[in-house]
Amino acid sequence: MAPLDRLGRPLRNLRLSVTDRCNLRCSYCMPEEEYVWLPRGDILSFEELARLADVFTSLGVEKIRLTGGEPLLRRDLALLVRMLAARPGLRDLALTTNGVLLAEQAAELAAAGLARVTVSLDTLRPERFRLLTRRDEHARVLAGIEAARAAGFRDTKLNTVVLRGVNDDELVELLEFARERGLELRFIEYMDVGGATGWNAASVVSRAEMLARIAQRLGPATPDASDDPSAPAERFRLADGTRFGIIASTTEPFCRSCDRARLTADGLWYTCLYAPNGTDLRAPLRRGASDEELAARVLGVWRERTDRGAEERLALAERRRLAEVDELRTDPHLEMHTRGG
Repeated sequence: MAPLDRLGRPLRNLRLSVTDRCNLRCSYCMPEEEYVWLPRGDILSFEELARLADVFTSLGVEKIRLTGGEPLLRRDLALLVRMLAARPGLRDLALTTNGVLLAEQAAELAAAGLARVTVSLDTLRPERFRLLTRRDEHARVLAGIEAARAAGFRDTKLNTVVLRGVNDDELVELLEFARERGLELRFIEYMDVGGATGWNAASVVSRAEMLARIAQRLGPATPDASDDPSAPAERFRLADGTRFGIIASTTEPFCRSCDRARLTADGLWYTCLYAPNGTDLRAPLRRGASDEELAARVLGVWRERTDRGAEERLALAERRRLAEVDELRTDPHLEMHTRGG
């Protein structure tokens, strides 16, 4: 049975970062051109990542999602997928990607045992993509989405971060794009975490506003219960049967049902995306700690967990971005691309 924290939340989900590097510079995540990267010697090997995954699954983790940075930048990622997919007790192995390298790797990842893929798609317009990401890779992202469909992944999703005045006029077009391809779209409120150094409340398009805009064009959307009550997205259904989700972490946090933990590529474990500090698992792992000792360390931290980061941010009288640029350069672990957002 999964251990419970102080608020009765089980440890069931692990987001496993395999790199802090990314090949895009999205304005809501990595708006700077230059970053302080994690030392290469600190990055966990596939064997180390798999061993820590075993520790977490022994404690009740049922789902692992590979993240980054951009996880497809990690060389030979299919080898890690094959190692993890063979683990007993793991019910779901998924990956979140920006899609740029997906066309080249989708078939190999599927053959290795990856079950699901989520691809970021913030716009259907190439010129807008260039402005958002400072890279000219839109066509490769679309090709990656088609490759994911061809590879046969189940339950493929698209993620769209919605920013006022940037892409909030594309909600319906993005929904139609996903529907035509049999994919589920999830809109994400702009979050004030890590490297979102340009964040301001005025740029956030709330869940309520998204639903109102969609209703104007497509009619009202009705709530559609998820088969996973701890899932971050609240699901909705349109009259024609189209399903979509909204992750309203900024205006309607789901902290009270959050069962997620995050392990960085260099072995720092975070129990909340907003947590100021993590627990070092790399040091004891490399010192020769046993699985039982590592599990006891994880168990002790989780049982004392009281994190409600997004709720606490919502309660602030004056809400600003979480970190300044100089802080991020001093501590790259504050970055969302390091924590696996």
